[in-house]
Amino acid sequence: MIRPPARVVSHRAYALGLLFLVAIALAWAGPAKTPAEEAVVAVGDVHGDFDDFVAILQRTGLIDTQHHWTGNKATLVQVGDLLDRGPKPREVMDLLMALEKEAPKAGGRVVSLLGNHEMMNLMGDLRYVTTENYASFADSNSEERRKSAYQQYVKWRNSHAPLIAELPQPMELTEAEWMARHPVGFIEQREAFNPNGSYGKWLREHSAVAKIGEVIFLHGGIHPSVAHLKLDTINAHIRDEIRAFDSAKQDLLDQNVILPFFTLQEISAAVQAEITAERKSRVPSDEQRQARLVRFLGYGDWLSVRVDGPLWFRGYDQWSEEEGAAQIGKVLESYNAQRIVVGHTVQKGGRMRARFDNKVFLIDTGMLSSYYPGGRASALEICGDAKFTAAYMDQRVVLLDTAKASDKPGVLPSDGGMRGDGTCPAVAAAAH
Repeated sequence: MIRPPARVVSHRAYALGLLFLVAIALAWAGPAKTPAEEAVVAVGDVHGDFDDFVAILQRTGLIDTQHHWTGNKATLVQVGDLLDRGPKPREVMDLLMALEKEAPKAGGRVVSLLGNHEMMNLMGDLRYVTTENYASFADSNSEERRKSAYQQYVKWRNSHAPLIAELPQPMELTEAEWMARHPVGFIEQREAFNPNGSYGKWLREHSAVAKIGEVIFLHGGIHPSVAHLKLDTINAHIRDEIRAFDSAKQDLLDQNVILPFFTLQEISAAVQAEITAERKSRVPSDEQRQARLVRFLGYGDWLSVRVDGPLWFRGYDQWSEEEGAAQIGKVLESYNAQRIVVGHTVQKGGRMRARFDNKVFLIDTGMLSSYYPGGRASALEICGDAKFTAAYMDQRVVLLDTAKASDKPGVLPSDGGMRGDGTCPAVAAAAH
């Protein structure tokens, strides 16, 4: 006898009932939860203003009163120019070095990019390094090192008569003049920025440009003539140029053409004089060596040094709206990006500026107000590539919110920043 499928029908009914109950439960629970998006906080030029840098990082919830990372999953991007002009560049670099190690432990990260002033210090262009900056590198043996360096310079000068004769400006300084040009801490500062120096090694690991989500970050900007290069290629070019400079400098040191503490201007003058002296000499010159010397003097055409290069370009500030609207679209299209965030050029009134239909954000607000009158600390808070908010010490101003119909700037409550877990408030709210 074949039994009727009564038991099977019972199982089906049970399964259908269970599915119905699950559906009700899901409907009651509301929409499915989505993971919160991490916030990105971008800070412009610091220029040794440690105190204001700390203040804006605390303001945006990235660090606590002990300067430890509290940003959790957030990303901090610093777009270069930590150095020069201001009083505490070492403290600024030390803080970022520490945060680079702390942030990943909480799920966050720190992206520190090269600016033109980092490149200048790596190459020895010290025009904006102050006596106070040098003094921060001094220790109990600095005077002894300085006297020893002067004696080294005298010995070098006395043994390079043909080269000295070809210099455009005389280097026969008195001891007092030399000491004035090389204040206490000068020698140590130069050592610290060498390839194996504490800061030199750290800075040489940094990139010039980064892309996070659909936003590109860099110091100066990408000129349209450079936009054919991939972002990785731009970074590789600049790293290669730094290595080429370091290698050429070491060759010059090995040949005793220069001394370790020479500035970029002194190195260039010595190399040019060496070329001229050799050509005037009756002794046949080494053509390969001459070619290397000439090639070194061409560093002004390097991507890292050119005025249209990513560390120096100021077009995004200087272009008219019409010119920029046409150019910036091509640049963004080249990198499949929606926005670009740059520093480098101080904005009037100490306020960030969005340009070219909110495709470019200029975030250098002259943090070092003792040097830039009217300047102030600021940070650009970015949530989900969609909401861009300028954070100042006294207020927050929405520069762009693509989720809203109006893209006109609006003032937020002073505490309306990212959440404590480093996620964007609007997105995170839906996820809790």
